[in-house]
Amino acid sequence: MPGERLSIRDNSAVGRFHGASASNGHAVPEKQSEAKEKKENGCSRWLRKACPCCLRRQSSSEDVTGELNSGLVEEGENESPSTPLPLTVDTDVDDLSLTVCSVNLLSQKSQRNRKEHHTYKYHGDQLIIRRGQAFQIELDLSRPFNPETDKLHLELRTGPLPLVSKGTHVIVPLVEELQDERWEAKIVEQNATRVKLSINSSATAVIGKYKLSITTQCLKTDQTSTHDHDADVYMLFNPWCEEDTVYMESEKELKEYLLNDTGRIYYGTELQIGARTWNFGQFDEGILEACLYVLENSKITPSGRGDPINVVRVISAMINSLDDFGVLEGNWSGNYVGGTPPTAWSGSVDILKSYHQGGGKPIKYGQCWVFSGVTTTVLRSLGIPTRSVTNFQSAHDTDVSLTTDIYFDEKMDPIDLLNSDSVWNFHVWNDCWMARPDLPPGMGGWQAVDSTPQETSQGTYCCGPVSLAAVRSGQVYLKYDAPFVFAEVNSDKIYWQRNLDGTFSQIHIEKKAVGHCISTKAVGSDERADITHVYKHPEGSEEERIAVETACRYGSKPDVYSSPAAEDVQVEVRMEGEGPCMGGDAHLNIVVKNLSSQPRRANLHSQVAVMYYTGVLKETVKKDKLPVELMPYEEKVIDWFLPYEQYQNQLVDQAALMLTLSGRVTETQQVLANQTSFRLRTPDLKIEPVGKAYVGKEASARISFTNPLPCTLRNVVVRVEGLGLRDLHPIKVGDVGKYANVTVTEHFLPTIAGARKLVASLDCRQLSQVHGVADIMVHEN
Repeated sequence: MPGERLSIRDNSAVGRFHGASASNGHAVPEKQSEAKEKKENGCSRWLRKACPCCLRRQSSSEDVTGELNSGLVEEGENESPSTPLPLTVDTDVDDLSLTVCSVNLLSQKSQRNRKEHHTYKYHGDQLIIRRGQAFQIELDLSRPFNPETDKLHLELRTGPLPLVSKGTHVIVPLVEELQDERWEAKIVEQNATRVKLSINSSATAVIGKYKLSITTQCLKTDQTSTHDHDADVYMLFNPWCEEDTVYMESEKELKEYLLNDTGRIYYGTELQIGARTWNFGQFDEGILEACLYVLENSKITPSGRGDPINVVRVISAMINSLDDFGVLEGNWSGNYVGGTPPTAWSGSVDILKSYHQGGGKPIKYGQCWVFSGVTTTVLRSLGIPTRSVTNFQSAHDTDVSLTTDIYFDEKMDPIDLLNSDSVWNFHVWNDCWMARPDLPPGMGGWQAVDSTPQETSQGTYCCGPVSLAAVRSGQVYLKYDAPFVFAEVNSDKIYWQRNLDGTFSQIHIEKKAVGHCISTKAVGSDERADITHVYKHPEGSEEERIAVETACRYGSKPDVYSSPAAEDVQVEVRMEGEGPCMGGDAHLNIVVKNLSSQPRRANLHSQVAVMYYTGVLKETVKKDKLPVELMPYEEKVIDWFLPYEQYQNQLVDQAALMLTLSGRVTETQQVLANQTSFRLRTPDLKIEPVGKAYVGKEASARISFTNPLPCTLRNVVVRVEGLGLRDLHPIKVGDVGKYANVTVTEHFLPTIAGARKLVASLDCRQLSQVHGVADIMVHEN
């Protein structure tokens, strides 16, 4: 009847029986139909029947498309299906097999999949999705899908040998209703030959690149067809999914620790904390591919990539090149010939791209902040909330004693051969966020992971992930590498003196020497956030002492706290303001306090040495002997100076020095000991934008610098980069005279609107850790 809705089955009658109603309501004359049949030769009919996708009969004004489409719209008037393809009516439609003509992954940045999965920032139009969350695709079929007579399922494969049993070959069935936490698909829209599928993925799915295929079957003919799609599907961890191990509740923290592509990394000393901006660039062109390439180059099997604990541990090994041809080659020698000095890097993008494009050849060179910056990029790109963390006065325990041991001979001179433990001015590693189902309850949350190669863990240069809750409470028996991280942040510094018989006696314990001002970038701002309380209880509190003694019971010197030492004289070092500057004399104050009611006398021995930031001493540059006499309860301040001429030719990277004080109180034989590291502050690069910046329009910025040294800087290079502004660009400045000012102008072409950062660093053998950053607001053109 006119106006009556036709089903797909009903429409198959049109053209087959004389007088069947077409979409315009008129009967099709028999002769006209015969005439149209004659115009189509036998070859065309055979090809159209065998492959209807390739050759479709042109629809006329008497086709059924109009009425079929109107019927579908009535069925769901609020639906907004995409533009339908014409349904070609064929006299043998029931006999045709069902095939997939094309697949639309709906993968553009502006489309629903990328927006809902928070992957719209990634470069390109690939389908990048997060596990445990539904996504949609569209299929164009050779004919309408009939759920009563047709079958359809999807298959996703990852890795070189996909297996269902390993989770690397996933079969996705078609169901009537979707259920959470499993792979399945449902038809949510059908418009003629086009269907839209909503697909659920498992919250434990393996991450990486998948190949997609769709298999269709017609039950009437028992014919099966498989369509292999040529585009990859990228699956990532999903911190927005409650069932995912990396789930993080706070949107503000997710925005910072996953979606922010720039950050701050801290360096220097606890009294002179410096900050540099780092371009993580996890969404930049080619970076996701490079990060997955790092995983592919690792020892982890594809089936192991569903567990973030495994992935993080492997990444900590792969970012350094020792024993596995990883991303970065470490170099602390000061000689960087054949590579880039670690202080010259200001982002991860160029490092990861070069590693990928170079076929896995390690990039030269890195130190701890570079290893950490690249680790943040890789883990954020893969979907794990991550931050770079700096620990000041960071201990390196080499004998699993969980103490930092300093050895002196009978005359109170350091025994260099035995002093293998060290305290770095600062050390940078990472925290990443995840649950820890492999540990006792309460151990989830932030986990420390360190990619800088220091000590092996289970035979590999890697460290972590270790629960910060375990570190804080001294539960160092929990995996992975808790003793090493605990010693970095909360070990006591213990001083030993050699006796005449060759044995050693404990002469002093410094309980607050390690793990100060543990820092990371604050959420939502460029301020520094102190997170020391996350790693340990307040220094000197009962909880902190219990944690230290608990941890040491599992170390190689479990009886170290059996005999406490008496103290009534204290010695410390103070610094005025922000501390000494590069190119000038260094001035510190040595403060000695008498806490007793009796006079005290002592001889203080001081020596200052140039030091690598790792705590390794290069060379002593000055020694002094300071006699001290104190009245009861007196505090005496001693001025200490180091002239520029004594250190100018000895400095290494970071311009760090270590002042060591030791002595003995005459009346009580109490040992006085103190070690203080400090650095010589370097100037900043000043970056000043010139005018306003617009997308697609050249902009510029002035970069200026003042040489603080009384000598000429040779072969100065300024390296400039900015995400959405320009790729890494070295500017050759040449020689800069003593105390001279230099200004260069950098031109760039913004490609992304919004707040961006232009970062610059100076590359020069005589002067390192000189860098700067400017905020650039890019407007739409």
